Amino acid sequence: MLKSIPAVAVFCLVSAPCPAAAAAAAAPVKAVGVETQYADVIAQIGGRYVTVSAIISDPNTDPHEFELNPKIAARLAGAQLVVENGLGYDDWAGRMLDAAPDAQRRVINVQRLLGLPDNTPNPHLWYDPLTMPRVADALAAILATMQPQHADDFRANAARFDASLGPWRAALAAIKSADPGVPVAVTEPVGDALLTAAGAEILTPFTLQAAIMNGTDPAPQDVAAQDLLLSGHKVRALVYNEQVTDPLTASFLALARANHIPVVGVYETMPAPGYDYQSWMLAETMALRAAVEHGQSTPPLGKAPG
Repeated sequence: MLKSIPAVAVFCLVSAPCPAAAAAAAAPVKAVGVETQYADVIAQIGGRYVTVSAIISDPNTDPHEFELNPKIAARLAGAQLVVENGLGYDDWAGRMLDAAPDAQRRVINVQRLLGLPDNTPNPHLWYDPLTMPRVADALAAILATMQPQHADDFRANAARFDASLGPWRAALAAIKSADPGVPVAVTEPVGDALLTAAGAEILTPFTLQAAIMNGTDPAPQDVAAQDLLLSGHKVRALVYNEQVTDPLTASFLALARANHIPVVGVYETMPAPGYDYQSWMLAETMALRAAVEHGQSTPPLGKAPG
């Protein structure tokens, strides 16, 4: 009795040997997300057809002070697909890729994907609810060119990812509806895009936010303005960068707590373990809602429930 031969095998037999094509089809795409949130989305879109690692993955690390080493440089050089943020946030990754050129490597620079100019002041693009669906669609399109036999899977995964952001969008809309224009203070612009999407009014001068983000001395008048927001009970929450604290930001936190203003921590990389991008954004938004609606501070995010 003759056994059936798969169509791909027949093609190889009657045309030419194709071990390279078979190996390429079997091998997952080696991908790197420079920040862990981008690595997470790559994994969700690529599924079993990608192997993914993140360069900046420690939630206790200040990404602005990240230092390269030869092991990381080698990982970037060997990647077939890379997602980087842009806007000066991770320019070192681009320089490393330029130093190890590969005509076959595909790179998504999220700044360029969104068409943002270089002088865009806030590099924390992933807090904008419009960003990651664009990244997911771009990943699906690129992966479809790299492994066309799985193109339908990539497109389905991107559609599933977009749908899974529904609870986050609903939570943002709920804050915007219940507390339109709710006043908040911040230490840095890390979560500003999320706050804007929730309809909050950020009263902290952006010059103060930028100075703290960039590690420069803020103007005394900006510090005084921030102090007045907190001591004068002019805001309903203080949103601060959980990963970066210094004596100045610690003084803002102490002043907020002394005046019974709830504080909400935000992160530059996904808190670990247990979160994916969707559950992280939802947790941040629910923490904001607890602050502005119920006056509750939120402890640092631990393992995600469930």
